[in-house]
Amino acid sequence: MASISASFRHSLNFSGRLFERGLAYVGTDYLSFPLWDKYIEYEYMHQEWSRLAAIYTRILENPNQQLDRYFNSFKELAASRPLSELRTVEEAAAPASDMVSGADGQVNEVVVHSDAEEQTPKPISAGSTDAEELEKYVAIREELYKKAKEFNSKILGFETAIRRPYFHARPLNVAELENWHNYLDFIESEGDLNKVVKLYERCLIACASYPEYWIRYVLCMEASGSMDLADNALARAMQVFVKRQPEIHLFAARFKEQNGDIPGARAAYQLVHNEISPGFLEAIIKHANMERRLGKLEDAFSLYEQAIAIEKGKEHSQTLPMMYAQYSRFSYLVSGNAEKAREILIGALDQVQLSKPFLEAIIYFETILPPPKQIGYLESSVDKFIAPNSDGSAADREDVSSIFLEFLSLFGDAQSIKKAEDRHAKHFLPRRPMSDSRKRYAEDFLSSDKMKLARSYSSDPSPGQSLMSAYPNAQNQWPAGYGAQPQTWPSTTQAQTWTPGYSQQAAYGAYSSYGSNYATPQVPTSVPQSAGYGAYPTTYPVQTFPQQSFAVPTAGTMLTPAQQPAAAVPQTTYYGTY
Repeated sequence: MASISASFRHSLNFSGRLFERGLAYVGTDYLSFPLWDKYIEYEYMHQEWSRLAAIYTRILENPNQQLDRYFNSFKELAASRPLSELRTVEEAAAPASDMVSGADGQVNEVVVHSDAEEQTPKPISAGSTDAEELEKYVAIREELYKKAKEFNSKILGFETAIRRPYFHARPLNVAELENWHNYLDFIESEGDLNKVVKLYERCLIACASYPEYWIRYVLCMEASGSMDLADNALARAMQVFVKRQPEIHLFAARFKEQNGDIPGARAAYQLVHNEISPGFLEAIIKHANMERRLGKLEDAFSLYEQAIAIEKGKEHSQTLPMMYAQYSRFSYLVSGNAEKAREILIGALDQVQLSKPFLEAIIYFETILPPPKQIGYLESSVDKFIAPNSDGSAADREDVSSIFLEFLSLFGDAQSIKKAEDRHAKHFLPRRPMSDSRKRYAEDFLSSDKMKLARSYSSDPSPGQSLMSAYPNAQNQWPAGYGAQPQTWPSTTQAQTWTPGYSQQAAYGAYSSYGSNYATPQVPTSVPQSAGYGAYPTTYPVQTFPQQSFAVPTAGTMLTPAQQPAAAVPQTTYYGTY
């Protein structure tokens, strides 16, 4: 019989420890009420009233979806059982004037005597004393409940926006991802590290496949001085949850470099080069930059050369052209050797298929090299690419021609500019029928001076326009907003039409990613490449412009001085913006 009783007590202790292990992980979660309910049911079944009261006290300390229900259940328990059964052994042993709640040891029940004469024993009934003690006992738990309820009102919006608190392979929608970020921001602002860690662990259940949340967790723990937690989170991300995504390994390399673990940083880069995403341009660039920071310039050059050699062996490599462009720019910027940089680009012309991103890159790179400018190799490459029988699309060919025109207007001579203009007009500008030209001449000859003035005012280019104003289709390709003002044309009635304008190009990117619109961006083998240093986003959509026509304004269409459009704002130049 004694052995059975001992075995029963051991079973009770084991079950209680099992509940406590689970509550140590999720006891403060907003949706932890199913586990608490099982624990309450277990203690109620064994009629452990003091342990049951302690469980209710712990629940009332934190926000919970069922907080009101738990408080009402606690009050029912306190009303149905005597105080001696509700107090734990520690609370019963403590003096009545210094009874500490069994929850967290911070709330005290203090009895203060107002007069020394009242300290002498008085004939007070035991029932009256128990009622007062019970009232104080419940009041302390009610204060905990009110504080938890107040905090619950602050996080209720975040909690209700969490539609999927569990993990699923299907991606989360943008609203839920944003809600997690906002929730984390709020909890971090509260300054309670324990709550921050708990919420991050909750978040990383639903968002386990998103590297940005792991990165944020690591950085938050680093900022709080908890490097053990930071290293633990980073190891879990790299080895289990997002181990096939290069983004986390690139972050790990930078994180380890900053903390002095150079071998670990190199190992993270090599893992990307060899297994995760071979030929990933961003990884090559960042690895080479790290070696340069460490004074290993030859190792940095070797990284580019090895990567180029590997890409040469691939058929129709999408990465090879931009790898050449990055290598030439890196060589010039870190060593100052302009001739070597040009040799790399000129040598690349025989190795790669000409494309808009590559030609944009080398044209831009020539602008930052010291004079004299070498236009010959650019001229032949552009002429080959914009030929009608080339592989490029009509839009890409026209864009490259316009970019080269702008380059020549800044660095070329009169003859080279004329040659490029004639070639652009031949390939891309429409030809008007001779009958339309004669009709236009007759209309101009017969129109009055006033009508000529109105027409010239509404159609003449603004003073800030460059030679691109001669080509209605040609929009600007250069940085700092040069030529960003769209061409506006007066609406007329004649059906003389022109071809729609080619796509307006964004400004060249900064040092990290020039040529900001590439038609064929590099994509890692495992996941899409994130836009970062050395990443080239997709081409911007084609922008069309209103049809242009030239008709003699009638009396109904003439502009009065009040109706005339304001003078075009002169466009800013792009000198010094590279």
